[in-house]
Amino acid sequence: MTVTLADVAARARVSPATVSRVLNGNYPVAASTRERVLRAVDELDYVLNGPASSLAAATSDLVGILVNDIADPFFGIMAGAAQTEIGGQEGTGRAGGEKLAVVCNTGGSPERELTYLTLLQRQRAAAVVLTGGALEDPGHITAMTAKLARLADAGTRIVLCGRPPLPGSDAVAASLAFDNRGGGRRLTEHLITLGHRRIGYVAGPVERTTTRHRLEGHRTAMAAAGLGGDAAEQERLTVHGPYDRRSGYDATLELLRRDPDLTAIVAANDTVALGACAALRDQGLRIPQDISVAGFDDLPFSVDAVPALTTVRLPLVEAGARAGRLAMGNEAPPPGGIATIAAELMARDSTAPPRER
Repeated sequence: MTVTLADVAARARVSPATVSRVLNGNYPVAASTRERVLRAVDELDYVLNGPASSLAAATSDLVGILVNDIADPFFGIMAGAAQTEIGGQEGTGRAGGEKLAVVCNTGGSPERELTYLTLLQRQRAAAVVLTGGALEDPGHITAMTAKLARLADAGTRIVLCGRPPLPGSDAVAASLAFDNRGGGRRLTEHLITLGHRRIGYVAGPVERTTTRHRLEGHRTAMAAAGLGGDAAEQERLTVHGPYDRRSGYDATLELLRRDPDLTAIVAANDTVALGACAALRDQGLRIPQDISVAGFDDLPFSVDAVPALTTVRLPLVEAGARAGRLAMGNEAPPPGGIATIAAELMARDSTAPPRER
């Protein structure tokens, strides 16, 4: 059943006119009243009709791109590439089949992710591109599944970029998932081949799919080489934290405290790896002579780090551009709607065989 403005008014215990004033923002309303109305809007999932009520089912020229952190090159690169495809060809000087791409920065908050999707639903967005790993929380997954289903029912095309398929959802038009497990496995295999046996791991936030998949790849390689140890040992040589430089720095100091004989450290991403390198230098350790360091993503600064960072290359530009074309309907979805994007090992100067101690 379609939720009406009157339904919202009844739930918020105000008049329909007050609901209209809150949603249109054209009249002063008490903060407590405004909060009550907005809560009712969210609870009922009310969608404000566009200017032309007779075209209420039509989509707009708006496309939303959701990112965890636009300042993180991982997300910025994908969002920029997608926006280029969504915005159309440069230099035409006129609006044709282009769409307006709006980047929505969630800050990693599941609540903000759902809020942005609600706002895009109200604007009848033509498409939504969700980037990066998903939150592994049953409640959030259920809410996301329902929200994306409503968007799809309204004609919004849903594309996941760098994010695994949503379990039990058929609302997603296409899912472009990075092979994080395979990349994590190949990176650790590279270190093992060099002769490393004591390898610490700086992981990302425990609740993110990207974190779990990369860590699973690492542990698969360790187990295959007979180096995995029991669960307690695996946890002892793993420290979780945010995907930022400070996390890499602090986690590396903790790993060295737990096992001073480590010969290599694998970082959750390249930014974390830079923090790890800084911590090692501050401890008077040389890279890679004393200890090797590896990252993930192959962000632009990786090759310019000193020493150049061994990492796993994810084709972020290509993935973002493809997501943009899929969002615009300019490329056919992959078979079954799911494509796994390969990850490539980039062996550079930050890794070398361990020295004898």
